[in-house]
Amino acid sequence: MKGGVVAEQLTKRFGAFTALDAIDFTVPPGRVGLSAAAGRLVRTYSGGMRRRLDLAASMVVSPVVLFLDEPTTGLDPPARLELWDVVRDLRREGTTILLTTQYLEEADQLADRISVIDAGRIIAEGTADELKALVGGDVLVVEVADRGDVHRAAKALVEHMGGEPEALVDDELGQFSIRLTAGSISPFAAGRAVEETGIKVTDVSLRRPSLDDVFLTLTGHAAVDQTRPDSEVLS
Repeated sequence: MKGGVVAEQLTKRFGAFTALDAIDFTVPPGRVGLSAAAGRLVRTYSGGMRRRLDLAASMVVSPVVLFLDEPTTGLDPPARLELWDVVRDLRREGTTILLTTQYLEEADQLADRISVIDAGRIIAEGTADELKALVGGDVLVVEVADRGDVHRAAKALVEHMGGEPEALVDDELGQFSIRLTAGSISPFAAGRAVEETGIKVTDVSLRRPSLDDVFLTLTGHAAVDQTRPDSEVLS
């Protein structure tokens, strides 16, 4: 059996076939990180392995244009990085790739040009650097000792700054970020303002804007927002 069948279809209809049956021999399984599992039944593959098999199937015909719809959703970080490398290889070989993603770092790493979509409309377009220039100044990042305090800390600092800036909260890391304007607040003053509320601060730093900051500035919410499934980045 030759290549034009994706892994999900193979799993549902042809569970007895192996990866070697699914891929034309012009696309070595090793190119997509499947060498060690090339002889295994596809139905035994993990989600990440099936994603790589999807990509291998699309490479059989050496596409001029390749559409990838959130190809790394659900993958762990190592598997995501491996898939990024394959996408980069395809780009170097001349394939034009249209990729949708809710991972802003992915767009930053892979895309030559980015379209930001919110509520079904394109609200901004440009290179990563052009979009970051829309944000302007540095971004203040505050990390607290107890992750359970991060929302309270963000609210306290926003109120201390007059209620104007938006705070982007990362619950997993226990930190939040605020885009600064010229002369708004220093890192030392920000840390002191949070600690005056009784919340222990472990780190305060400044960094350049990211695409996450761009998305928050343009839309008022984070890119990965379960309440707004129609928000994404097209790159």
